[in-house]
Amino acid sequence: MTKVVAINGSPRMEKGNTYTVLAPFLQGMTDAGAEVELFYASRLDVEPCTGEFHCWNEKAGECYIKDDMELLYPKLKEADTLVLATPVYIPLPGEMQNFINRLCPLIEPMLETREGRTRARFHKDVKIKKIVLVSTSGWWEMGNFDTVERIARELGEDASVEFAGAVLRPHAYLMKENGALTEEGKAVQEAARSAGYELVKEGRMKQETLDKVSRPLVSQEEFRLRSNQDLE
Repeated sequence: MTKVVAINGSPRMEKGNTYTVLAPFLQGMTDAGAEVELFYASRLDVEPCTGEFHCWNEKAGECYIKDDMELLYPKLKEADTLVLATPVYIPLPGEMQNFINRLCPLIEPMLETREGRTRARFHKDVKIKKIVLVSTSGWWEMGNFDTVERIARELGEDASVEFAGAVLRPHAYLMKENGALTEEGKAVQEAARSAGYELVKEGRMKQETLDKVSRPLVSQEEFRLRSNQDLE
């Protein structure tokens, strides 16, 4: 059975736009037979990494900071897939960045060079094979995801595991009107569910499915007019 650990980095947790896309994505993974555990970064006590590299230079694989990462490390080691879910801030919410930095103890302190870049690998007892990103943004264009997607992709490459793709929803707040999902919002959720199902069942997400999640809900001009009108 595929084991999945998902981290929702949105400070708004279940009330946020990220959850609106993440929930059906994880449901699709569950429907495909995966065992899924979801954690909220804002509910975890995860201190910032202090850069001491105790986990590399003193006791490989062991972080000297004692907080909720002690609960997560065993679960992460047993997971086949790590789902990073986050809204686009500048670029990430602080709790999400703390979590990513604290993944360092999972990485073996043996460096190698591949295609001109310094890389490493997860320790042998870490079963993660895929990292996937689920992200939402308030702005219209897909380019607003570039930095966040690069962070997730680089994490996968640094640890020598597959970056399995990104489920991206721009202008996510337009999925709802007066607090309720629109028909287009429901269609986005169904596409997100399909993406999760495909990832577990087929090992990959179809590009056409990801395009359905990301498709524009309004024109860029209408988006700008609506946004500016809300501020007047």
